[in-house]
Amino acid sequence: MLPRTRHPIVLRRLRSADLADFQAYRTDPKVGLYQGWLPMSDDDALAFLTKVESAPLLQPGHWTQIAIASAEGGRLMGDIGLIVSAQQDRAEIGFTLAPIHQGQGIATHAALEALDLLFEHTPVQQVIAVTDARNASSMRLLQRLGMTLVSSAEALFRGQPCIEHTCVLERVRRVAPGPWAGQGALAKG
Repeated sequence: MLPRTRHPIVLRRLRSADLADFQAYRTDPKVGLYQGWLPMSDDDALAFLTKVESAPLLQPGHWTQIAIASAEGGRLMGDIGLIVSAQQDRAEIGFTLAPIHQGQGIATHAALEALDLLFEHTPVQQVIAVTDARNASSMRLLQRLGMTLVSSAEALFRGQPCIEHTCVLERVRRVAPGPWAGQGALAKG
C-alpha cells in the first residue's frame, strides 16, 4: 500500500529515523493547538514511531499513522491519521503538518492521496473529519477535499468550550482522469 507519491509529496510509513522532524512539529504549541494528541518526550515519540513503523495498515478499529514526506529526499513534513470503523463502513481522517510546509498545498495533496488509499483498500463508504471551528485552515482544507459540513456542536476540548464541526465525504468512484475530489468527472458509487 505504501509508499504512494502525489507530487510534491510521498506517503510512507513513519520510521524511527523521523524522530527529530516528528518532534520539531509535534512539540510546537501552535501545531498542537487543535490536535487530539499531546506532545511526547523523545523516548515516548521514538517508541511510538517504532511501533507504527511495522503496524498493520488500515486495520478496523485502530489508528494508522502515515508519514507525509517530501517526494524529493523523503524528509518528514507531517503525518496523517486514519481509522476505519469496526464495521468498515466509515473512517475518520486527521492531519498534522509542520509550519514550514503549511500554505503550499502539501496537506491537500497528502490528504487526497490518503483518501485514495483508503477507498482503494477498504470498503469504507464515508469519511468524516472533526475540527474545531477556530481552526480555519483545517476547515478550508476539508472544503478543498470536497467534504461537506454536516453538523456543528458545542464541546469541551482540553477543558475549554468550543464548537466542533463534523464534515463528511461520501465514497466516489473515478469515471474520468484527474484528481478524484473536486476536479474531473465523478460519480457516486
